[in-house]
Amino acid sequence: MGLDIPGATGSRPDAVPLDESGAEDLLRGICFKTGPPRTVGVELEWLIHDRERPDLPIGRERLDSAVEAVRALPLSAALTFEPGGQLELSSQPAGSLMECVDTTAADLAAVRASLGAAGLAPVGLGVDPWQPPHRRLREPRYEAMEAALDRAGPAGRAMMCTSASVQVCLDAGEEEPGPLGYGRRWQLAHLLGAVLVAAFANSPFQQGRRTGWRSTRQSLWADLDPGRTLAPGSGCAPREAWAAHVLDTTVLCIRCEEGPWDVPEGLTFREWIRTGSPRPPVRADLDYHLTTLFPPIRPRGHLELRMIDAQSGADGWLVPLAVATALFDDPEAAETVYRAVKPLAETAGSPAAPRNPLWTTAAREGLADPELRAAATVCFGAALPALERMGASGAVRDTVAAFTDRYVARGRCPADDLPEPGDLAGQSLLTDRSLLTGPIRLTGPVPPAGPDVPTGPVDRPARGPERGPERGPERLVAGPPTIPPTPPRPGKAASA
Repeated sequence: MGLDIPGATGSRPDAVPLDESGAEDLLRGICFKTGPPRTVGVELEWLIHDRERPDLPIGRERLDSAVEAVRALPLSAALTFEPGGQLELSSQPAGSLMECVDTTAADLAAVRASLGAAGLAPVGLGVDPWQPPHRRLREPRYEAMEAALDRAGPAGRAMMCTSASVQVCLDAGEEEPGPLGYGRRWQLAHLLGAVLVAAFANSPFQQGRRTGWRSTRQSLWADLDPGRTLAPGSGCAPREAWAAHVLDTTVLCIRCEEGPWDVPEGLTFREWIRTGSPRPPVRADLDYHLTTLFPPIRPRGHLELRMIDAQSGADGWLVPLAVATALFDDPEAAETVYRAVKPLAETAGSPAAPRNPLWTTAAREGLADPELRAAATVCFGAALPALERMGASGAVRDTVAAFTDRYVARGRCPADDLPEPGDLAGQSLLTDRSLLTGPIRLTGPVPPAGPDVPTGPVDRPARGPERGPERGPERLVAGPPTIPPTPPRPGKAASA
């Protein structure tokens, strides 16, 4: 028996029962690892659908065969599968935005080709518009998670089995105050996060019906166990607030070596430490407990931005990745955006995200809300020059610019352009590429502009053809440009 197994005995530090002060010290030490922002990563979740009939469920044997083929690919990213069969690619930490984009694009090209050989396609929507929740994975973790989340209603199963997101991972920031300081970035994330919810809302349907939310996915998160999905309180410094939040959140489950895992009700991690029952918790239990907390911004040494719906289109995923990286890591953009979103704190009020009026409006209204539209206009306007300063390629900047003109400048979000689920039933994703390459033209009315909100395209500096030692001149094409996939390179293949 390994000593790192919960309940094991021995001299290793991770097998020694935790005390309360030791747990607090650990949490303060690992939640925000500070330094100049240098690395970026992205976690992409995808719904998997039949290319010919995306409204029909995929048989288990067919999906299992496709999964095995994808697992065999030499990917740079870690590959996992979610309880409902969603595919997730988690990039390695990259030294620059472009490194992250290039390696992720290569991995996606390989995954798309493998799934395509089976007649399947990865679809970027925040919530499956057709299928009810159906859990395919029968591991103890998901058995326990389902039992725990069922206590709060059906949102837990829907989140586990039918949702997908783009999660951007950025360094926590510098220890010192300022636009790149971790305290400022933590505060910025909880206000800018609502703007990102609104701008990238892409899940207006569930089980064939319109839900009334632009981001049904975000509404599901808000309906889960509130302690598990809330941001920490704002009364303390970030490290202290997060440590207290972790210890005062209920334990989802207690792992064991045989049989189903225990799912206690109302037992916080702090109480578990104090009582030592049903067994004393060890470091591995605390590490696991951290993976069962789902706030919109999760500090894991770095900051994990978890509020963005999965994006339609071959390159839709890179827009939130590029925009978030630019707004957090470019000092000039970070300062501009902080000033723009700071007034949103009054709308948010005292409740923690995502259960406050600001985040609720973002999920329900998207950029039809004038206040969020005005903030998004400033944010995306700041992102474009920041991306140029950061050395983003012309293709990345053009893709962000196309999204800005199509959605942000018009007070719209991707959810506003999705066809009704019934309109896609019986159509082929091979011929109707709206979910693979993004909508070709706008549909529906454009919301009226609010006060001080421009109605035309966001201003951005003119840019000529880009040339470099490894890149020829780039052409501007109509519509959102596609980043040419580079051949997959050998890397680490990971499995769930």
